[in-house]
Amino acid sequence: MALAGRTAMWWARLRSRCPAAAPLCLPPGLPAGPVAWERPYSSRGQEKLDMSTYPVESIRNFSIIAHVDHGKSTLADRLLEITGTIAKTDCNKQVLDKLQVERERGITVKAQSASLFYNHEGVNYLLNLIDTPGHVDFSYEVSRSLAACQGVILVVDANEGIQAQTVANFYLAFEAQLAIIPVINKIDLKNADPERVEKQIEKLFDIPIEECVRISAKKGTNVEKVLQKVIEKIPPPQCNTADPLKALVFDSTFDHYRGVIANIALFGGEIQKGHKIVSAHTKKRYEVNEVGILTPDEQPTHKLYAGQVGYLIAGMKEVTEAQIGDTLFLYKQPVEPLPGFKSVKPMVFAGMYPVDQTEYNNLKSALERLTLNDSSVTVHRDSSLALGAGWRLGFLGLLHMEVFNQRLEQEYNISVILTAPTVPYKAVLSSAKLIKEYGKAEITIINPAQFPDKFSVSEYLEPTVLGTIVTPHEYIGKIIALCQDRRAVQKDMVYIDEHRVMLKYLFPLNEIVVDFYDALKSLSSGYASFDYEDAGYQAADLIKMDILLNGNPVEELATVIHNDKAYATGKFLCERLKDTIPRQLFEIAIQAAVGKKIIARETLKAYRKNVVAKCYGGDITRRMKLLKRQAEGKKLMRKIGNVEVPRDAFIRVLKRQTDK
Repeated sequence: MALAGRTAMWWARLRSRCPAAAPLCLPPGLPAGPVAWERPYSSRGQEKLDMSTYPVESIRNFSIIAHVDHGKSTLADRLLEITGTIAKTDCNKQVLDKLQVERERGITVKAQSASLFYNHEGVNYLLNLIDTPGHVDFSYEVSRSLAACQGVILVVDANEGIQAQTVANFYLAFEAQLAIIPVINKIDLKNADPERVEKQIEKLFDIPIEECVRISAKKGTNVEKVLQKVIEKIPPPQCNTADPLKALVFDSTFDHYRGVIANIALFGGEIQKGHKIVSAHTKKRYEVNEVGILTPDEQPTHKLYAGQVGYLIAGMKEVTEAQIGDTLFLYKQPVEPLPGFKSVKPMVFAGMYPVDQTEYNNLKSALERLTLNDSSVTVHRDSSLALGAGWRLGFLGLLHMEVFNQRLEQEYNISVILTAPTVPYKAVLSSAKLIKEYGKAEITIINPAQFPDKFSVSEYLEPTVLGTIVTPHEYIGKIIALCQDRRAVQKDMVYIDEHRVMLKYLFPLNEIVVDFYDALKSLSSGYASFDYEDAGYQAADLIKMDILLNGNPVEELATVIHNDKAYATGKFLCERLKDTIPRQLFEIAIQAAVGKKIIARETLKAYRKNVVAKCYGGDITRRMKLLKRQAEGKKLMRKIGNVEVPRDAFIRVLKRQTDK
């Protein structure tokens, strides 16, 4: 009874927020009324769809790709409305952005798929749409989505034109040999200039102007034409239902009740409830409990056929059992595994530790489940004297790291300590003893504490990236100066049109990983855009800088930096530490050291009792005697006293310089 009462209250509150269209403000596909909320999950009790009415010839699989904030998710909303997948209402804003972090930041973090049914010239078509992120840190989501598609809609903002991530996403689709439909969005804006954008597309991508579709996703103008182009231009998948089952796992999530829910694309055969399937990766056997499509909520079906995209539940209880890129096939009908996905290369590493060591097991479980949903994160166990047991995590960028941390807090209610982001360096060993110990001559260093001494190394290598900057021409001077300050080497400079320039620079990764993007946006009044790709390693003059407190090194604050930046970084860290470490009863010397050489120092003064307060006049020797005795006591205290650095001080010190 209590549950029913709470449900009714929830329902009443929801109606009061949007009284005019209350039933339509629900998550798409959920029936109106309190009863709908009492089901544990939506796929129970629904009528199953028959997917056999959609042969391979009438299936189109496509993704929407674009730069950040060019209108991908808004276009996806309109496509869902036009095809009748969701009800048309003012409450439909970024329907496919389901995560709380996506709603708060206004960006897409996870690629989401939805199946649309559309009748064109009397033929029923099944359109499988995947909405992808636009930020460079989530480009792995884009490349995985493209593996399940035969074509893409390339969205470009009519106001901003082609940006850095537009170029990167175009080449991802071009290399995958996918059909590309250029769409110019936001033509309803006052400053929109679709003619200029069409010329940019023709010049950079060699796509004829007449192939571009002008739309306003917000107002729904011309969006129906995009659907017609999808059917005409994008080919159906090349596969056959008569072939043995071959399914690619391109995404997965974890449900506490049903275990792993795998998103699959069928490249052959068919699958239904009761089938015995085998994973090519783990060789484990499972029985299929449920198959269905996403509309965008789970909709069970009797079967899934070749060329279709949907979800599968097969009683996988462990998060390690559903590897993204895995191939599923029928028991006793083995097939050659699909190539899967290129393994992702982490760009940024950071230590992650529980705030309280009693939370270690909870954090371990949360990490396993979240890395199932975000397979681009790499995890290695690590430990620290100050912070205890934890992990060293590899991310694709700083935003990726921030979003991952935010998802841990929101989805699993776990707070963590993240150390300073570092990049993976390499060292070519010259010491025969070390080569024998590591088993190879070239080692990768992801933790500054493991940085080998320069006497046992022939050369150090640092990672580099090829950065693409698209900017209005009036900011070129400032941006070139910024790039030179970050040790970048110019590779190319192309005028896209009379107003915009595309610059290509080779950057050391550690120079751009923390605050380069913010500095670029600040210099260009927010108009410049930035994208980068891996460019291998190059030799560099690297050193390890230690932070000493009263002569004792603090392992967590050790950093690997370029020799040219050592003094400035050491001075900044010492100043930041002086502001954050609580004062003690004895003086603390905060020093930055490279090897045995001290390059920067700050002194934290001691708390001092006024020992001469009781002296009213009298001989000066009495005052000097009291002060001398106090100084001796402070000296002794400094010898035996330990400096305790609080955990929140670590976090404040390791924040980026711009937050100072």
